[in-house]
Amino acid sequence: MSFTENQASFSNRVTDLFQIQYPLVQAGMIWASGWRLASAVSNAGGLGLIGAGSMYPDTLLEHIRKCKAATGKTFGVNLPLLYPDIDQHIKHIIAERVPVVFTSAGNPKTWTATLKAEGIKVVHVVSSAKFALKSQDAGVDAVVAEGFEAGGHNGREETTTLCLIPQVRQAVEIPLIAAGGIGTGRAMYAAMALGAEGVQIGSRFVCSPEASSHQNFKDAIVQAGEGDTMLSLKRLTPVRLIKNHFYNEVQEAELRGASPEELTALLGRARAKKGMFEGDLEQGELEIGQVSGLINTIKPAADIVTEIWNEFAATARQPFYTAQAAAVK
Repeated sequence: MSFTENQASFSNRVTDLFQIQYPLVQAGMIWASGWRLASAVSNAGGLGLIGAGSMYPDTLLEHIRKCKAATGKTFGVNLPLLYPDIDQHIKHIIAERVPVVFTSAGNPKTWTATLKAEGIKVVHVVSSAKFALKSQDAGVDAVVAEGFEAGGHNGREETTTLCLIPQVRQAVEIPLIAAGGIGTGRAMYAAMALGAEGVQIGSRFVCSPEASSHQNFKDAIVQAGEGDTMLSLKRLTPVRLIKNHFYNEVQEAELRGASPEELTALLGRARAKKGMFEGDLEQGELEIGQVSGLINTIKPAADIVTEIWNEFAATARQPFYTAQAAAVK
């Protein structure tokens, strides 16, 4: 890692891999991360990702093309492998020469070789050192290690970012990006001190005008406080949610021992769309991370990148006790 007083001169394996200014990745979140958010983050010096999880193949193609028109800088696509039409998504990604793909929720061996053969950088999201090692063996260029503080779908291990990052760093040699509970420059600095070479940030970018999520959802995040999110649906695919009527229904069902089939029926179709995209704060699924308790404003994505980086840079230049004192003021 190289870092000087001139914050534009920062470089490490993550900035070199993606050809970006700052080792800061905007997570590809469903119903939030369209071309507007991805291009805004990339233009600000980070790596913006289009979230393909909530998109049909033709929709993804439209967002890729609009993102290419909006930025001349590196951007990528986040591709959850559990969703249908993956082969069509891959076809569009290759045809449009998307430079970076982040895969998640599936076996990295499935598509990594195909994408890399086309010159595409591949990163896989993991929740354990075991799966980080499997991803490295599959040939990915980097891994994102995501602690259970994160919003959206989480690992069943419930390992916190503080514990996960050092274990993954010890297990793999490829570049490591930290995620889960990171929304400030000081948190970014802490993740880097633990062995990460970059960070992936999701929840903070939901609260930006460029995010495609509903204004009601953004306002709910701003109003959320400590303890207002919980990990739920552990018998299906664990997901962190803001507490609301739907969450309470899920909790009651889980406490009485509901089967996976019953929980699937309760979840139904398009529950996440209802909450995050359509703004139904009671019946919708509201996926967001624990860091929502620190998010108090909605501001442009470029301002968020600048704010986080400036705080990181200031923390990196301060002696430990000076930085600690500044943090508690």
